[in-house]
Amino acid sequence: MAVFLVIFDLGFKKSPHTADSLITFYMYALMVGCISIGLRYLLYSGRPGIKVRVIDIILLTLFLFLILLKIDLITDHLGFLSFFNKKGWLHLALLLYFIREYSSLKIDFNRQYLNPAQLFIASFLLIILFGTFLLLLPNATYSGISLVDALFTSTSAVCVTGLIVVDTGSFFTQFGQNVILVLIQLGGIGIMTFASYFSYFFRGQSSYENQLTMRDMTNSEKIGEVFSVLKKIITITFSIELVGAILIFFSLDNIQFTSFADKIFFSIFHSISGFCNAGFSTLENSLYEPGFQFNYPLHLIIALLFILGGLGFPIVLNVITYFRHLIINRILPVGNNKKVLHRPWVLNINTRIVMVTTFLLLSLGTLFFYFLEYNNTLAIHSSEFGKIVTAFFGAATPRTAGFNSVDTSALNFTTLMMIFLLMWIGASPASTGGGIKTSTFAIATLNFLSLAKGKNRIEIYRREIADISVRRSFAIISLSFLVIGMSVMFIVAFEPEHTLLKIAFEAFSAYSTVGLSMGLTSSLSDYSKLVLVATMLIGRVSMLTILIALMRRVKHLNYRYPTEEILIN
Repeated sequence: MAVFLVIFDLGFKKSPHTADSLITFYMYALMVGCISIGLRYLLYSGRPGIKVRVIDIILLTLFLFLILLKIDLITDHLGFLSFFNKKGWLHLALLLYFIREYSSLKIDFNRQYLNPAQLFIASFLLIILFGTFLLLLPNATYSGISLVDALFTSTSAVCVTGLIVVDTGSFFTQFGQNVILVLIQLGGIGIMTFASYFSYFFRGQSSYENQLTMRDMTNSEKIGEVFSVLKKIITITFSIELVGAILIFFSLDNIQFTSFADKIFFSIFHSISGFCNAGFSTLENSLYEPGFQFNYPLHLIIALLFILGGLGFPIVLNVITYFRHLIINRILPVGNNKKVLHRPWVLNINTRIVMVTTFLLLSLGTLFFYFLEYNNTLAIHSSEFGKIVTAFFGAATPRTAGFNSVDTSALNFTTLMMIFLLMWIGASPASTGGGIKTSTFAIATLNFLSLAKGKNRIEIYRREIADISVRRSFAIISLSFLVIGMSVMFIVAFEPEHTLLKIAFEAFSAYSTVGLSMGLTSSLSDYSKLVLVATMLIGRVSMLTILIALMRRVKHLNYRYPTEEILIN
C-alpha cells in the first residue's frame, strides 16, 4: 500500500491536507517495518547470514532515524539534520523496505509453464507496461503525453534504444526523467537479474528450477556459478557507472548548469545511459548541443562507458579473470624467481573473437569516418585531436550507443552506409547493446573464408567452432533482415511522403537498439511509432528468442535421416 501511495504521491498533484495524510501513513508503514524486522529475528529459528543482518540493521537504523526526524525529537538539537527531513527520504526508505520484503518471498519459476525465453520476454513486456503507466502520470510531464508516445518512450528506455518522440530534458519533469533512468537501468541489466539475486541474497537459497532458468539467462557454464555471476554483474555494473559518473562530473563546466544538484543528476543520468547503451540524454541535441560539442574528455568518457557495456558481461568477467591471472601468476612470480610451469587457457574463444572484432570495427570505423567527414561534419573542429575524438565517437556510437556528437542528417551518403553496417552488427552477446552481435558477424566472416579455402569446418585459435553456433549465427542474420525489411515495408506504407533512406535508417536504428535518427522519429504517425515499438522489442530480445518462446522445443533427437547436399552456388 505504501508503494502505491508513493506512486500516487509522485505522480499526481495533491492538496496540503492529502500530502500531510500521506506522510502520516508513511510513518506508520516505517513503524510496521521496524516491528517486522524485529519479529523476524525473535520468532523464526533460522537466522539469516551476516550480510543480511547488516542490511537489516542499516534499514532499521534508517527507519528509526527518519521517524525521529519527523516527530521532531532530534532536529531541535541538531539543526543540520534538517536536510534529511524531506519526503524524498521517506520514499527511498519505503522503496528499500519493499525490496527487502519482496526479496524474502519464495519465487519459483516453473519451466513446464514458462521456459527461460518466455520468461525473458515477459519480464521486458512487464517493465515496458509499468513504465508506460508511470510516464502517463500527470507529474511525469509538463504538458501531458499521449499513450502511444508514453509507450514508445518506455519501450525505447527499457530496450536501451534511445529513439525519442519528445525531448527528454524539456518535456519530462524531474520525476519523469527519474522514471526513464530506472527503466534504462532495469532494461540494461534485466529485471530478472535483480529479482533473482536479491531473492537469493535475503533468502540464502534457491530452487534447482530457478538456477536452471537463470543459468540459461546469464549464459553461465555451471549451475553452481549462477548467483556468483549475478553478483558480479550487478557489482561491475554499479562500479563502472559510479566511476563513470564521477569522471563525467569533473569533465563538465559549471556554467552549463543552474545548480550543483543538476550537475550531479546529469552525470548520473549520462553514466547509466552510456553504460547501458541507451543513448538517452537530457540535452536537446545530445552531445551535439552547444557547450558540450567540443568537450572532448566528456565524449571519451561516455564512449568508454558504452564500449564497456557493449562488450558483454561474460567478456568483461573473463578479461578481469585474465588480468588477475596475469598479475598473480605472471608478474608477481618474476620477482620471486619462480618459473611458471603451466600457462592455462584463460581468455576463452568468445573473448578473443569479440575483442578482436570490436577492435577492428572501432579502428576501421574511426579511420573511414575521419577521412569521409574531414571536410564535412569534422570541419568545425579546429584541432586534429578534436577531429580524431569526434571520428572515434562517430564510429563507436552506431554500435548501439545512440549518442551523437555531429549532425546525423548532415553526414555524407558514404558515411551513412558505413553507419548502416555498424548499426546492423551492433554490440556483443550478453551485453546491454543490440544488433546481430559481433560474434555473429565474425562467425559469418570466418565461415565464408573457410569455404573459400576449401575447409569443411571453421577453425580459429586452434579451436573448432561448433556447428550449432554457425547455424544460430546464420539464423540470426536471416531473421534480422526479415524483421528490418518488414519494419521498413510497414513504415513506407504508413509514411509515403518520407524518403526510403530516412525510413531505413530509423528501422535499422530501432532493430539494433541504436537510437540514432535523421530527425524522422518525432514526425511519424502513431501507426509507424507502433511499428518501431515492435521493432525495438524484437531487436532487444532477438527474433530467435521469440521463436524459441513460441515453438515447443524438441528435447531429444534419437534418430537421423540420410544426409544429402543441396545445390547452393
